[in-house]
Amino acid sequence: MTAADRLRQQGSAAQAASATLARLPTETRNHALTSIARALETEQGAILDANAADYRDAKADGIDDAFLDRLLLTPERLNGMASDVRSVAGLPDPVGELVEDFVLENGLDVEKRRVPLGVIASIYESRPNVTTDIVSLALKSGNACILRGGKETLRSNSALVALIHRAIAEAGLPTDAVQFVDNTDRSLVDVMLSMKEHINLLVPRGGAGLINFVAKNATMPVLTGGVGVCHTYVDRDAESGMAANIVYNAKVQRPTVCNALDTVLVHSEAAARCLPEIASRLNLAGVEMRCDHRALSILGPGDDLNAVPAQEEDWGKEFLALIASVKVVDSLDDALDHIQTYGSGHSEAIVTEDNEAAERFLNEVDAAAVYHNTSTRFTDGAQFGLGAEVGISTQKFHARGPLGLRELTSYKWVVRGSGQIRQ
Repeated sequence: MTAADRLRQQGSAAQAASATLARLPTETRNHALTSIARALETEQGAILDANAADYRDAKADGIDDAFLDRLLLTPERLNGMASDVRSVAGLPDPVGELVEDFVLENGLDVEKRRVPLGVIASIYESRPNVTTDIVSLALKSGNACILRGGKETLRSNSALVALIHRAIAEAGLPTDAVQFVDNTDRSLVDVMLSMKEHINLLVPRGGAGLINFVAKNATMPVLTGGVGVCHTYVDRDAESGMAANIVYNAKVQRPTVCNALDTVLVHSEAAARCLPEIASRLNLAGVEMRCDHRALSILGPGDDLNAVPAQEEDWGKEFLALIASVKVVDSLDDALDHIQTYGSGHSEAIVTEDNEAAERFLNEVDAAAVYHNTSTRFTDGAQFGLGAEVGISTQKFHARGPLGLRELTSYKWVVRGSGQIRQ
């Protein structure tokens, strides 16, 4: 059997398992998730050993620090993954949820009910926690899944899937519901993209190159996103201490992820008051600030604040590092224009005490998540109370923002009559 035939066989097995999952009661699927969570807490040795080997090889290959940070697993991160799986188990089951119910004039009783999509597939790169996120959300929502991680995480993901298979088998779920592509041959990505008869939704997670390739070549529906060029706009009525705290958190708390800040926009009437405090906080964390000439004139070039002149390519760039571009604008309209030009539709924030300005920003910015007086780092399924996420969609069909349980369902119409026929 060729690798391509094996992958298609996995697709067929996942499709069959999805029909079984859709019929299982909520309690059985929840039991499977709590079994996974418990195993993540108590059976960490094999996973950490596998991850250490992946990390060692990736570092030897010269992989950058941002990638290495996403790759690394620790006992604390495994416990966090277990907590997220338990959170998903505790959420309401979307399968069978009654969305609408009404009676037509002809007496027909019409219901709209949530149903699983079927088989969710994901092609993703360096973050092993994506494996448990997708599995927990897929199983809870009655979907099977097919996972294809990157070659740098092959050992880590293999260990995680082995643990998952043991846990769900104990709970009475078919292990075919979780399929893992353990062959790193890139030609299998093309095969996967052609499997529309077995895959109902494909979610790529990784860099722009991967996402664009999948979106262009997939034969099944694709939810794209993940590339985050995120702005925080400090309005003229911003409170400087709050602005500094929010910008610092958005940039520094975890700079290697898609919802981290990339660009700070500051109103010209607030720049002299707010920029020095923002820059001082960022400098303490080692952030390099790439400033337009107006910001640079306030902060002054030199080593004291690590402020350097910005280049054109610094606008609209996802840095994934301790780097931020800084620009002074003359109005809210200028900030909105800049975000429209350079944003990726991911997460955008305004800091202001002017509620009218805040409402304009929240209403007019075209992004999956918009924020007033808080950090863009909250764009996350767990932070939004979704338990976890399959990914973050920056498109508008069929879902936008963090993809949680409801975003992994469709619906069907259920119609009950008493002999009516159409005239």
